Amino acid sequence: MQLEKIISISGKPGLFKLVSQLKNGFIIEDVITKKKMSIGNSSQVSLLDNIAMFTFDKEVPLFDVFENLAINLEYGPAISHKSSDEELKGVMDIALPNYDTERVYVSDMKKLVQWYNILHKAGYITKDSFVKPEVEVAEGEESVEEETAVNVEKKVEKKPTAAKTPKASAPKASSASKSQVKSTQRKQG
Repeated sequence: MQLEKIISISGKPGLFKLVSQLKNGFIIEDVITKKKMSIGNSSQVSLLDNIAMFTFDKEVPLFDVFENLAINLEYGPAISHKSSDEELKGVMDIALPNYDTERVYVSDMKKLVQWYNILHKAGYITKDSFVKPEVEVAEGEESVEEETAVNVEKKVEKKPTAAKTPKASAPKASSASKSQVKSTQRKQG
């Protein structure tokens, strides 16, 4: 997928593509101007791949929302992010019909439309943009996802057992010696 390395940087307008990592930061490229620059590790960077939008029952990855919007707009541009609140809500209804109306704000809708239009202008919104690469699995082999799921299931099935520690071989005082200690304490006291 072409969109995996797209980031937003707090305080910088637009979207950027991660090009490479430096010792103390990153080299990034503006998705529209293709101008490269470096940023430090202290910059607040959000990977669009890690952003999700709320629905009433789950969180939907931002790229899935972009894909729904692109399909409904026939891979064309969206309305301006400066449109009225009602127009933005209309776009949101086609991009994510069951979005959580209390947790998705108009400012989120503006950002969604703005980012979508930036990506569209840069040529990232195409049918091929949202195709996820398939991993070929040879016959008789398990995919990494299946293997991981099996390992997780095995860990869950195992019940934790209490670790047995060897008992210390300290000598135990006999009951006779305990009574002698008590009588000695009475005589002294």
